[in-house]
Amino acid sequence: MTWTGADNAFPSARIASLSRSLQPSERTVVQTIAAELAAAVELTAQELAEQAGVGRATVVRTAQALGYEGYPQLRVALALEVATLDLESKPASDGTMLGSIVNAVEQFRSSLAHVTAALTEADVVDFITRLDVADRVLIAANGLSVPLGLDIALRLSAVGRSAEYFPDTLAQEISASQLTPSSVCLVASGSGANTATLNVARAAKGAGAQVLSLTSFAGSPVAQISDVSLVVPSIEGSFHGELVHTSRASLTLIVEVLVDALVIQRGDRGRDAKAAVLSVIGRTLAE
Repeated sequence: MTWTGADNAFPSARIASLSRSLQPSERTVVQTIAAELAAAVELTAQELAEQAGVGRATVVRTAQALGYEGYPQLRVALALEVATLDLESKPASDGTMLGSIVNAVEQFRSSLAHVTAALTEADVVDFITRLDVADRVLIAANGLSVPLGLDIALRLSAVGRSAEYFPDTLAQEISASQLTPSSVCLVASGSGANTATLNVARAAKGAGAQVLSLTSFAGSPVAQISDVSLVVPSIEGSFHGELVHTSRASLTLIVEVLVDALVIQRGDRGRDAKAAVLSVIGRTLAE
């Protein structure tokens, strides 16, 4: 698998998205780069190959998998990313709890440019269109993505696109097996490798339904089984970081803007649904 996202995406965003779909030797190369971006800029292709314990051809092939013509172009892109990060570098924590919170928020802010880096216009349009015209939408989300699944279902329902979400994994799988080719199973999985979620996606696929997914890793099992997969790179930048920090903040942000895009796609239907929701909310507010 090679990079198909934005041409101006930084190398770290490309690595975060593609690392799990690369060959083992190529994965070793990107891990070596990601471990210290600034140091990688100073390495020739041969020096990087020796440090990673692979052949020079593997380094070149890895650069091409990341969407560059060759290693020199990857090296230039790394230099640009390092320079940008230096300009945006944040002060060290002052040791307080609030300081830690401020630093974490700042880290998220500096990573926002990566959130949409792997998305393409064609995939977003296809995703929204299938979601719009489906006769039935089932949400599949388990583990630490359960809150995201509930959020997706509520947001879609609030704009007139009815969606089903069952917190119980067995209920999800049973419902998925009853979908039709006109139905959509929308899968949310940060890792793209949750066993229960994969079972639901496979059940939907077996029923002939369309599978759409939101995940952080291109080439993940969930992405591979999907008709359309929107890849939102992990804020932590690695599969290890995804497992340890389990942030769904970037996926939650994309869900919000995708629902806004759906409202635009649905025209008057979407606007009328939002107006109805605001009317209900207005009646629940006390002075």
